[in-house]
Amino acid sequence: MLEKYLIEYCAPTLASIKTASLFSCPYESEKNLMEQILHWNNQLCIKGISLILLKKSNRSALIYVFRISSLQADLKKSGTARFLKRLGYFSDKAEIAILDLKKRLLKSNGFPHEIGIFLGYPLGDVIGFIVNGGKNCKCCGCWKVYCNEAEAKKRFKKYKKCHDVYCRLWNKGRSILQLTVAN
Repeated sequence: MLEKYLIEYCAPTLASIKTASLFSCPYESEKNLMEQILHWNNQLCIKGISLILLKKSNRSALIYVFRISSLQADLKKSGTARFLKRLGYFSDKAEIAILDLKKRLLKSNGFPHEIGIFLGYPLGDVIGFIVNGGKNCKCCGCWKVYCNEAEAKKRFKKYKKCHDVYCRLWNKGRSILQLTVAN
């Protein structure tokens, strides 16, 4: 069930060119969903990838797929810990920060805007989104860009190419495990 979602929404994370990905998928049985998450965690942990169920509602699951080493590095970047601390995150340890994010998601109907940090978006763009209320961006792709437009466009292009290549290879029979780059 999750295999197609992993390819469709997580190719750049699987390729180790993006910290994390997030997708929503329907499920019929919570037991089956949890078995699928466990299965993919067992398969992908050797490559440095983890899956976490962040939230469920109305038979839809929000799945976070990430590289713990990349997320940890992102959380250590200049200004990021200070920014997150102001929002109520009290640790720059990835595992604890993810639990805090999960709690914030469960309390809210929408997405806390700092989720961009957890997806590898530049801090300046996350802050720009918050300050501008999602308006006045320079360009829009995987996220709304407020700072380095040229760099963001390069990344968007790289992510798109990765997605297209991974989908093509997967459709030709390559497995998720074969397509996942080890950290």
